[in-house]
Amino acid sequence: MNIELFVLILFAGAILAGLLGSLTGLGGGAVIIPLLTMGFGVDMRFAVGSALVTSIATSSGAAAAYIREGITNTRIGMFLEIATTIGAVIGALVAIYMPTNIIALIFGFILIFSAYMSVRKKDRNINYSKPGDIWGVKMKLNSSYPTPNGLVEYNVHRVAGGSSLMVFAGMISGILGIGSGSLKVLAMDIVMKIPFKVSTTTSNFMIGVTAAASAVIYLQRGYIDPGLAMPIVPGVLLGAFLGSKILVKAKVGKLRLIFSIVIIFLAIQMIYKGLTGKI
Repeated sequence: MNIELFVLILFAGAILAGLLGSLTGLGGGAVIIPLLTMGFGVDMRFAVGSALVTSIATSSGAAAAYIREGITNTRIGMFLEIATTIGAVIGALVAIYMPTNIIALIFGFILIFSAYMSVRKKDRNINYSKPGDIWGVKMKLNSSYPTPNGLVEYNVHRVAGGSSLMVFAGMISGILGIGSGSLKVLAMDIVMKIPFKVSTTTSNFMIGVTAAASAVIYLQRGYIDPGLAMPIVPGVLLGAFLGSKILVKAKVGKLRLIFSIVIIFLAIQMIYKGLTGKI
């Protein structure tokens, strides 16, 4: 394969990765890592390094649009980033010494969980205005977001529990390079009782900082290849921009289902290769 075709395929894959990451909050690494490892035989650690750069680009591309729309809760994002950054540094340090087949196995199972989180049915009858955690009041985390029927106010619950889960999410991000958006959304949506749309967009806002903390470790170890990252970053930014426009204006249930089927297929392939030691 010549270099021009290689760059073109990476660029196209990056657009898809950015679109998926923006729509679901997963981060673009869910597509980039399988593409690099199974498609081109790239070493798992170099693939993770490139995915971290991808996650930063995804977050940067989508976050600005969501903030302009008034959906993202930046106060919650900046607060929870403290926990995810600590976890991300720990995860990156662990991943450097972890066998690549173990990383592939963890990656596969996390992808399956992420796919489930993306398409699971949400409880539409939740009373988000119900009084929440006292820390949500003290730290001014409670807010509102726009809907077709006007602003919906919500209160934050179990701040400490959500922060604890964010440390684990950061560790997974550092090990796998996928932003761990599904775990962030789980912490905010299920534990902290934040509306799903706010959870997803705030996850996108946080992914960049989490990935950047891990990327420093990978860069120091020489696992971020500029030749791989160069065609990926602009493609991911384009995909993230398109995804942010779709999420704000369209019903994306069917798109999420399609993406989830693709992700599960990739996850099964990664688990198989991890078990057989072919990665």
